[in-house]
Amino acid sequence: MKTKKIVIGLLMFCFMFFFVQPAKASASSFIIINKSTNQLAYFENNKLSKVFKVATGKLPSYTPEGKFKIVNKITNRPYYTGNIPGGDPRNPLGNRWLGLNARGTWGTTYAIHGNNNANAIGKYVSAGCIRMYNNDVQWLYARIPVNTPVVITTSSKTFPALAAANGYKITNGSTVPVFSIVNLKKGSRGAEVMELQRRLTNLGYSTKGIDGIFGNNTDAAVRKFQKAKKLKVDGIVGPATKKAMGMF
Repeated sequence: MKTKKIVIGLLMFCFMFFFVQPAKASASSFIIINKSTNQLAYFENNKLSKVFKVATGKLPSYTPEGKFKIVNKITNRPYYTGNIPGGDPRNPLGNRWLGLNARGTWGTTYAIHGNNNANAIGKYVSAGCIRMYNNDVQWLYARIPVNTPVVITTSSKTFPALAAANGYKITNGSTVPVFSIVNLKKGSRGAEVMELQRRLTNLGYSTKGIDGIFGNNTDAAVRKFQKAKKLKVDGIVGPATKKAMGMF
């Protein structure tokens, strides 16, 4: 009987060690969300790595502010309120869920997640969660473990300044362009198009101006770049072309 108890005890210890150990986040990686600009900054190895557009609460009080942690990660979470299964194109939670321990909840109510309405990103539309483009949250999901710190605030400060104000020692003080893994193509506009034009010009593919408008000249430059790099020559700046340019 005594031997049986010892064996059971060892089995329980092994279960706890191998299966219940929580994932630990790197102390040098964290997220800051600024509701005043509806942007999310991802810091990796104490450096500002990427900035993404997000959507936040319809009213300022809806999206909680403070210091939180990612406490769970779910792929294709069902939308229980609307009885919509995970992975369904109608699901407003998108394809990734990063749950936050906000306002006494444990990753079940507030989260950084995808969405099924790309037009909502950048706006104040949610019931409290932080919404991202599905491709963007998928990129983020793959890089951050449970326990990653998240700061949510409303501020006029830059992200490096916000990091310093929250006790993080970062190794660079520069800003980075706002990125999205959404494809860029003729007709696209904005800061990421300007960054695309800047990179193409620096690489010797003139866009005849850096105005943030993806027109005929930018399209021609993209196609020349794609041909030179032996990529699909379609004028669409997707993940492969962005990677070749070092855009993410």
